[in-house]
Amino acid sequence: MSETRPQPDRAEALQCDEHTLYWELFGNGTREIVCLLNGLAMHTPAWYGFLPRLQPDYDVLLWDYPGQGRSSDADVPYHLERIASYLVRILDRIGAERIHLVGISYGGFVALEFARQFQERLHTLAVSGILLSRETLFDMYEQLSLRFYAGGPEAFQLYTYYMYEKIFGETFVTSIGDRLETMRRNFFERYKDRTASLMRLTRAQDPFFSALESRMDAYRAIATPALVLAAEDDRVVAPKVQRKIASILPNSRFELIPDAGHVAYLERPDVFFGTLRKLFAAKAV
Repeated sequence: MSETRPQPDRAEALQCDEHTLYWELFGNGTREIVCLLNGLAMHTPAWYGFLPRLQPDYDVLLWDYPGQGRSSDADVPYHLERIASYLVRILDRIGAERIHLVGISYGGFVALEFARQFQERLHTLAVSGILLSRETLFDMYEQLSLRFYAGGPEAFQLYTYYMYEKIFGETFVTSIGDRLETMRRNFFERYKDRTASLMRLTRAQDPFFSALESRMDAYRAIATPALVLAAEDDRVVAPKVQRKIASILPNSRFELIPDAGHVAYLERPDVFFGTLRKLFAAKAV
């Protein structure tokens, strides 16, 4: 990944309800836009090293959800469907009619909610590391994460070790060596004083799952060309669980990325972004 910090062509803190949401656009607005959606504890700079994999063929939109990065931490309940709707306000602000939407991990939930409500604003949809079904093991993972967030600084520091063991594959961890500790420490410093926001973002998933059955027809009506990119060694959301999404979305394809854990975009970027570029170019699966 590049060591030079790129500068966005446009950036703004946009007021949406109780939140001030920070977004960045890389490009001049004349090309099709790819929007990369953050995972739960990410922030926009986490994507900077991957921008060359999309530019100059595409403009790239990044933004921080409530409680993330440079966005505000309003002490109110968060809702996935509202977070998804805020992206529409950003698109209207930059004058974008349609986008290619990519959601990894938590961002995949936001992406599915956006597609359910606003599929007319999409060229394509891609999700990775998520589920569109009720799964006991994922519920247990969510509840355990909440207990770590609520346990104070020592518990949160312990959580960072647990999480980094959980999300990465063996090959990637072996290859990066001491960098893993740097990554873990940076994550801890970034969110040690914002664990309440992590809790609010995590709990925003509860209404999403509670409404799955009642909204299933709406998900089945998403006609957008969609790609489900699952990592072979994902231990957060197993590939067979992710495969269920492709059986729900009518115009979708399931792809398995070998030798990678939950964050396949980071572990196998050549495969991940190469597959995405084919989807963007074809606008078909």
